[in-house]
Amino acid sequence: MTITLTLLLPVLTAILLLCIPRDKTSQLRMTALFGSLATLAFSLALLGRFDSGTTGFQFTEKHEWIPSLGINYHVGLDGISLFLVALSALLTPIAILCSWKSVEKRVREFHIALLLLTSGVIGVFVALDLMLFYVFWEVMLIPMYLLVGVWGSAERIRAAVKFFIYTMAGSLLMFLAILYLYQHTGKFGVEEIYTSIKMNPMTGAAGMFCFLAFALSFAIKIPLFPVHTWLPDAHTEAPTAGSVILAGVLLKLGIYGFIRFAIPFFPEAANAAAPWISILAIIGIIFGALMCFVQEDMKRLIAYSSVSHMGFVVLGLFAYTSGSLQGVEGSVLHMVNHGISTGALFLLIGVIYERRHTRRIIDYGGLAPVAPRLAIIFFITTLSSIGLPFLNGFVGEFLILQGAYSQNIFYAAFAGLGIILGAVYMLSLYRRIFFGETDRQENAELKDLEGRELAFLLPLVVLMVLLGLFSPWFTAKIQPSIEQWLKLVETGGG
Repeated sequence: MTITLTLLLPVLTAILLLCIPRDKTSQLRMTALFGSLATLAFSLALLGRFDSGTTGFQFTEKHEWIPSLGINYHVGLDGISLFLVALSALLTPIAILCSWKSVEKRVREFHIALLLLTSGVIGVFVALDLMLFYVFWEVMLIPMYLLVGVWGSAERIRAAVKFFIYTMAGSLLMFLAILYLYQHTGKFGVEEIYTSIKMNPMTGAAGMFCFLAFALSFAIKIPLFPVHTWLPDAHTEAPTAGSVILAGVLLKLGIYGFIRFAIPFFPEAANAAAPWISILAIIGIIFGALMCFVQEDMKRLIAYSSVSHMGFVVLGLFAYTSGSLQGVEGSVLHMVNHGISTGALFLLIGVIYERRHTRRIIDYGGLAPVAPRLAIIFFITTLSSIGLPFLNGFVGEFLILQGAYSQNIFYAAFAGLGIILGAVYMLSLYRRIFFGETDRQENAELKDLEGRELAFLLPLVVLMVLLGLFSPWFTAKIQPSIEQWLKLVETGGG
């Protein structure tokens, strides 16, 4: 029942907001914040009660939904989805706090969209019925479209439409593959499909078509090169809260889809496509990093860095073909770490933008002595993003490099080059913003971080340190599920 409460609380809070008058903005914000904090509390309860010594799904709930088609409300958690649910629940109150002053129009509708997006994302991570998963996958599309299209900046409509078209095109192909898979197995239950695929695998052209249909939908969401072009526009135009959720959680949905559905449903096709997907991941790592060097907009730079980072995650995941536990483990770990670090970077850029109303890097310089608290937190976040040892980004990247090396030494070499390039462009960004002369009056008068801003930034900084120092605790939670997943894909479904 805890999973259902975690899933429904954002929806119930959104309904409650409809009962509050539009002009009661403080009441609307506080209600949304308390509802999101309650969701976080339930997700932490799941985290605390999770038994890492048990394989398989935990806290499962199953109820009939459409009995004539065998569609059920079936939800559960394993080590792979556990931390992604917690991350989703954590970033929602942070997104609400960061938009406390910046969102002034349609405050009620903004928070409703944000809460419904949270519910949709959590639903994707816990769904154990393929049709239920698809419903949640589509549900989250509309709120994200609205967050960009209504509360974004000047080019918001174009960015929102581009995001919608890309995502919807992939979703329609995936829906066709779901129907074809149902025709083949007669099942919508994920675990039942695993068993059916083991007994009667979908091979040949049919298997490859279905895998590619799933893969394209997930690749768009990651986004994997070359279907990444919607992301820089969406990030640049989205409000800070939208960028935090987009980078922190939405990009992880594609990787999760590969892990939970595409690879175990179609193992033969996945194995055949793995080298090509790994090559696209490497191109994304290098391309994203190189694009960062020519960006003058801070948000756009971090958006391209996400293309590079998510390339790492894809490369680590597809190391499963060489039996690499480390690669897959690093992929799951790096998903969470990227959500924390990049979410914090977008928050920090949002804080700076609220003060100066410009994101052009050239407009800054010399902020370190003016805003020391901002400089320190930005520096820690930068080091986390580039994978400094003892911070959260290091362990995931190291495990991914191990997995890449087990596939092909050249994969590891290019991935290592991507890490070096990432360190260069991130440290260069930091230098250009915080060092040098304070030659603009607006920069000399820039206010340092205030209490509300520290309240949403410090939890992420603490997590960067804790996950860096105590990563064995994290990996102990996810390792049994990954070991079981590797056995699943090796045996072809179950």
